[in-house]
Amino acid sequence: MDFFIQSAHAADAGATGGASIFGQILLPVAFFAIFYFLVIRPQSKRTKEHRAMVSALTVGSEIIFAGGLMGRIKHLEGDYAVVSLNNNTDVKVQRASVISVLPVGTIESV
Repeated sequence: MDFFIQSAHAADAGATGGASIFGQILLPVAFFAIFYFLVIRPQSKRTKEHRAMVSALTVGSEIIFAGGLMGRIKHLEGDYAVVSLNNNTDVKVQRASVISVLPVGTIESV
């Protein structure tokens, strides 16, 4: 029977916290705002920049793609690019796998 009395005391203690409803709403909103500014917004910025870089690829651009290989674009075929790694080796990669565009002449200097 003692457990009924304890729950009654606990119910009374919760009833006096009516002013904390503002705090209960404010905390999740604050967490979402922090999450938005630290995770969602920077990621969408990076995605937008990557999309612009991929759409600006041209024949002759020197690139690094996801495998870590460097090469020069020979042909663009829709969503794919034919990349020349050296005089004898050409590979076909997805344009989205391009990580960065190098300044012209970088491959010869490496």
